[in-house]
Amino acid sequence: MTTLNVAPTSSRRLPFKQIVWGVLLVAGLVSWPFLRAIGLDSSGIGGSTEAACATTPDAMSEADSSVTLERSRHLQRLGVDRWHLAGHRGRGLKVAILDSGFCGYRAHLGKALPLKVLTRSFRSDGNLEARDSQHGILCGEIVHALAPEAELLFANWEANHPQQFLEAVRWARQQGARVVSCSLIMPTWSDAEGNGRIHTELTRLLGDGSHHEDLLCFACAGNTAERHWSGKFLDAGQGDYHLWRPGCVENPVQPWGNERVSVELCGARGGDFEVLVFDSTTQLLVDRAVARDQERERSAAVRFYPKPGHSYNVRLRRVAGEAGSFHLFVLGGGLRHVTSNGSIAFPGDGPEVVTVGAVDADGRRASYSSCGPNSRSLKPDLVAMVPFVSSWRARPFAGTSAAAPQAAGLAALLWSRHPDWNAQQVRQKLTEAALDLGPRGHDWETGHGLVRLRPLH
Repeated sequence: MTTLNVAPTSSRRLPFKQIVWGVLLVAGLVSWPFLRAIGLDSSGIGGSTEAACATTPDAMSEADSSVTLERSRHLQRLGVDRWHLAGHRGRGLKVAILDSGFCGYRAHLGKALPLKVLTRSFRSDGNLEARDSQHGILCGEIVHALAPEAELLFANWEANHPQQFLEAVRWARQQGARVVSCSLIMPTWSDAEGNGRIHTELTRLLGDGSHHEDLLCFACAGNTAERHWSGKFLDAGQGDYHLWRPGCVENPVQPWGNERVSVELCGARGGDFEVLVFDSTTQLLVDRAVARDQERERSAAVRFYPKPGHSYNVRLRRVAGEAGSFHLFVLGGGLRHVTSNGSIAFPGDGPEVVTVGAVDADGRRASYSSCGPNSRSLKPDLVAMVPFVSSWRARPFAGTSAAAPQAAGLAALLWSRHPDWNAQQVRQKLTEAALDLGPRGHDWETGHGLVRLRPLH
């Protein structure tokens, strides 16, 4: 399942102009071709979340002085202000934002986004704005704030279609992108330890970083530190169920709302595991799924829409084979018994990407920011301060979703100054420039440290 690392948007209000055009359309006084010609289509007028999307939430003046001041302070902490003054603003670099939330992006062109953005949808319906979400726009806004002269590319895909995601990466490379930023997580696309078919194909598409055309990919660490459990299967002796803690074979799952909840098992080793989700209110089985050891991905997911006021629990049962280790993630809800270690999911668990976690203004890891170790590489790689203030909505952009594009924007600035460098060199320089936090050297919570640019000499 593809999940966004940002809270659901607040209620939306249609601008007066779009209401007028909508009335004229219904009255038959204007046509769709005419609206498209002036830059308004079905996504600008409103409609269902699949066929169209609502307008930008929490609209606010981009001239707001407090927003400008807060943004300026954030850029200073990143070291960006001095680079801008020296004329380094990302010119000549292309940055691809791979996401699922670009609804209403045209309204931000020339403002929070560049005047032009190259777009491509890899969904079966070809609709870049199919989901009623601005998550990808917010990611693009951050990159544009840091590297205002860099070109942006937007691409989306459908959930549970990894091949579409890989096609988006291939397209970004074909279009000349050097930097890729992805702030979505897809736990069942790997074993949560950097292995699997999708990682192998992604590594091939990105390149090893030594060639001029190779890409540098940044991924969010994920917001699942408090919604994840990993470790060895502990047999309770009660029907081969796993013990989440002594005497407990049930792990309560609390939905956040009425949106779909996904309980995802990955990296299951040593046997066949069955994930069972029960409705704690009715004591009835909601659904089950089996991860078989002989399968390459060794993953399974139970997805369901919660009933209002109901709570749920997950059980894990060994079906066959010897007990081994596993990872379990909950998307769209909370999990009672958790382990934060090893909570970084695909694509951030892979060594081919730079994984970015989140810290607050004091350099403390955000409690939700996913941690290592769960890869043959040191994860996370870096962290960035969140939230990042937006110029067009009142609520700042938070979560590790706001962290990855900050690192991507800094990479664009660095690369624009050193166009002869390759991806390996840019990655190494960002790592060397990071401000070490926590224990000396790399640690599983804040990586190599806070991402930033060193002063120009």
